[in-house]
Amino acid sequence: MIILGSTSEVAQAFVEKALQEGEKFEKVYLFTSNKETTERFARHIDVKFLQQSEIIELDLTKEIDYNIFEHINSTLLFCAIGYLGEGTEEGLYDNRNTQQIIEINYSKLVPVINYFAHKFENRRSGTIIGLSSVAGDRGRQSNFIYGSAKAAFTAYLSGLRNYLFDKKVHVMTIKPGFMATKMTEGLPLNPKLTASPKQAADCIYKAFKKQKNTTYVLPIWGVIMMIIRNIPEFIFKKLKL
Repeated sequence: MIILGSTSEVAQAFVEKALQEGEKFEKVYLFTSNKETTERFARHIDVKFLQQSEIIELDLTKEIDYNIFEHINSTLLFCAIGYLGEGTEEGLYDNRNTQQIIEINYSKLVPVINYFAHKFENRRSGTIIGLSSVAGDRGRQSNFIYGSAKAAFTAYLSGLRNYLFDKKVHVMTIKPGFMATKMTEGLPLNPKLTASPKQAADCIYKAFKKQKNTTYVLPIWGVIMMIIRNIPEFIFKKLKL
């Protein structure tokens, strides 16, 4: 199994869920920009599940050497890489903030997934799971730079799913909504609309086994975003969302 963004609490919870359910992996490849945190998780799954792993450094703000990926052989990729950055009020005119949001959530991430998608296509098997966001369903004034990157990522996963369907490779889009993670720590999140990493992992694993296409971690978010998507623009542009 390939994990892109292995410091993510959701990614780690998904690995644990899969191993608890008896999934067998020759090796879990943990891609990370934080080796120290990832090493702790690698030791944890080794002790708890006797699962062999390999840590691979990946920093999407730097140049990527794809040659270091050549030896990796897997049929399951889980992508939890994401960067919230500063919201509109603080970061709209900060070019570095904008660049990092776009690079980490989309422009530098897509070629990495494409690299492994090509391997899956050649093997004619595999599943790619990508964590996008409800923020990509419609641009809202509070975080539309992040939302635009996630909208692009959602469209990419949709197109990749369409392209790889007859190559026997399945692509899943996961839309978590509010998540109680390090990335959202300190934000005023409504508890009724917020999922824990374990809740998310359980939902994603069930969707994986059923080969779902697009899944909202909490079903209520599907309803909320359907309403938001259908608000007429002449009204929507006046709202503070």
